[in-house]
Amino acid sequence: MKTSKGVAFVCLLSAMTSCASEYHIQGNSSVSILDGKMLFVKVPRVDGLSTIDSAEVVHGNFTMSGAIDSTMVANLYMDENSIMPFVVEPGRISMTIDEALIKVSGTPLNNILYDYIAQKTSIEDRAYEVNRLESRMIMNGEPLHEVERKINHEKRKLGIELDDLTKKYIQDNYDNVLGPGIFIMMCNSMPYPMLTPLIEDVYEEAPESFKNHPMVKRYMEMASENQQHETE
Repeated sequence: MKTSKGVAFVCLLSAMTSCASEYHIQGNSSVSILDGKMLFVKVPRVDGLSTIDSAEVVHGNFTMSGAIDSTMVANLYMDENSIMPFVVEPGRISMTIDEALIKVSGTPLNNILYDYIAQKTSIEDRAYEVNRLESRMIMNGEPLHEVERKINHEKRKLGIELDDLTKKYIQDNYDNVLGPGIFIMMCNSMPYPMLTPLIEDVYEEAPESFKNHPMVKRYMEMASENQQHETE
């Protein structure tokens, strides 16, 4: 009996260890154009994108699973179009895709990532409302100098709020894949690789592990080269 229990314990421990290194994606979509389409999980590399998994959307549902050696930031693609970023990490990952909401949840880093995205979207929505306010003020005949003063003030406030939010999430996650992942997401919003006060600030305060991340390192090299050419 003791031997049997010992074997059972080893088997249970082995099963738990195996599950800990596997991801399971359960997705649902109400977007009709996705039905019957293939979705691909692609991981960014310095030399391009690497596809690590795929699935067909059937009646609004899709599933993927597999073993992973390390946690990775990835994107879900349809053809060449990126649908959403997410983290491939051990556990059950839930994806929701509809016209009003795109969200990933269920695992620790994905919960953090989509908390950041939700707050970022809220700030961007408020920035959109500021643009609408500008149009209303002009249509109401308010002096242009007053419109410009008020709108620029509101835009600066929102810009600082977004920068502070992004910096906090990167710094809070320097020690995992989300730090470099959110940093690269921010950098990809630039028209070309360039250095901004926020990018330089985040980079200078980062640990060496962050600075040596291949994607971060490559971006900073390209941005520094572009800055040097601009000053010549």
